[in-house]
Amino acid sequence: MISGCPQYDLQLPRRVVFGWGRRTELASLAAELGRRAFLITGSRTLAATGLVDEIREQLHAAGVDTIPVGQITHEPEVHDVDQTVTRLLEHQPADGDLVIGLGGGSAIDLAKAVAALATNRHGNSVRDFLEGVGSGLTIDHPTLPFIAVPTTAGTGSEATKNSVISCYDPPFKKSLRSPRMVADAVLIDPELTVSVPAGVTAATGMDAITQLIESDISARTQPFTRALCLEGLQRALPAIVTAVEQPSNRPAREAMSHAAFLSGMALANSGLGLAHGVAAALGVHCRTPHGIACAVMLPAALRVNRDVRRDDLAHLGRLLTDCQSNDPDELADTFIKHIEALCRRIGIPGTLSELGVQREQIAEIVPSSHGNSMRGNPKQLTDDELTALLEKML
Repeated sequence: MISGCPQYDLQLPRRVVFGWGRRTELASLAAELGRRAFLITGSRTLAATGLVDEIREQLHAAGVDTIPVGQITHEPEVHDVDQTVTRLLEHQPADGDLVIGLGGGSAIDLAKAVAALATNRHGNSVRDFLEGVGSGLTIDHPTLPFIAVPTTAGTGSEATKNSVISCYDPPFKKSLRSPRMVADAVLIDPELTVSVPAGVTAATGMDAITQLIESDISARTQPFTRALCLEGLQRALPAIVTAVEQPSNRPAREAMSHAAFLSGMALANSGLGLAHGVAAALGVHCRTPHGIACAVMLPAALRVNRDVRRDDLAHLGRLLTDCQSNDPDELADTFIKHIEALCRRIGIPGTLSELGVQREQIAEIVPSSHGNSMRGNPKQLTDDELTALLEKML
């Protein structure tokens, strides 16, 4: 019997370069897009290890001048974007200019937003363009060419069409989103992740795993992205413990970087779910780092969706665990327990109270959880149900 295929749309980067040591190819990628690069970087470790200087020297040798305009060590906020755009505009961007984001998800999100707003000047602030809180403005003009160079393996931001921007007064975490924001080129060199501390490796790696699982069981999932999710999970689940415990292990780092990129492509086209919805709210109300928030919420999200996605979770259990049963209930439960054990092994907290969440904060967290990610959750929860779930997790 022939099975048909539903309609789907895809948003993907135009070019992807993946491989150990391939950061040496960044200069040639940049030279194809322009002659002056505005550079936005992440952790100060990048500069301390000499990586930023190395990149700038390579770009200069290829005839590409670099102008550092931003460096960020936290999740980007409205004022970070606005200030970085202002600094870039002081250099009068023109044809032949591009933006390079070198760092973790925060640096790439900031760079992506700056590349978009540098050419879309019909607003006073990035806030005017953010979903749900802005003035409804959209990215109407082509952005500056953009290259993403991730140095962590987690968010998959290098593959998406949005930047996640926060504010704490008033508190919100929203996306700047447009198909025009998809990167012109992505360079993924897993060797760049070797210096990432174990705790960050665990948190970012579980972010990627959460994205792969939530995209796979999302209400918006599709055959193409499910294939990406399965490939990513088959790589990441066996590799993450090794990456945390043996940071210089090349196969593990390669597997995690590959899986993170696939998770970005998947979420960009299928959406996410409860874990990411609550994680966004934990970020703005409790300042919880995104990867840790996702990892803490993932087992609970799987249990919430277990009955409505039993067969999908059973499929993952059959392929990704040692369970030999043919019973879908047992397979689904085994997969959830496998994820819980994995979280414990790499030091992920098991409760919200370990993250510093107070019971009185839940009243603010619940309404803030109902964003774009939550709309993809297979099972929709009322505010009372979500409140009960979070209180149980304290």
